Amino acid sequence: MIVSLGGLILGIVLGFLLPVKLPVEFSQYMSVAVLAALDSVFGGIRTNIEKTFDINIFISGFFGNAILAALLTYLGDKLGVPMYYAAIFAFGVRLFQNFAIIRRYIISSLKKND
Repeated sequence: MIVSLGGLILGIVLGFLLPVKLPVEFSQYMSVAVLAALDSVFGGIRTNIEKTFDINIFISGFFGNAILAALLTYLGDKLGVPMYYAAIFAFGVRLFQNFAIIRRYIISSLKKND
């Protein structure tokens, strides 16, 4: 837990100290990549709370989702159709569902402690 928190803090600090500027052409790819990462992280937190976390599923989902989303975005670019909307919609829905489950768990845990 402490190593994870330290890695998170280090990543945030490095992100602010070494800002990376990406060309506008990659904004669709970045938005999908960020959503894929957040979806995987929130899904990992949820499964950890439910005591069903499996590192192999987490890693394969993280990279699998990112690759599939990038391929959809690339294919959409080549066809002239914004197919990355499908990835944004899917990841967005799952992100909010996982957040709701995590929120309910935290609230119910706080109520039990009172």
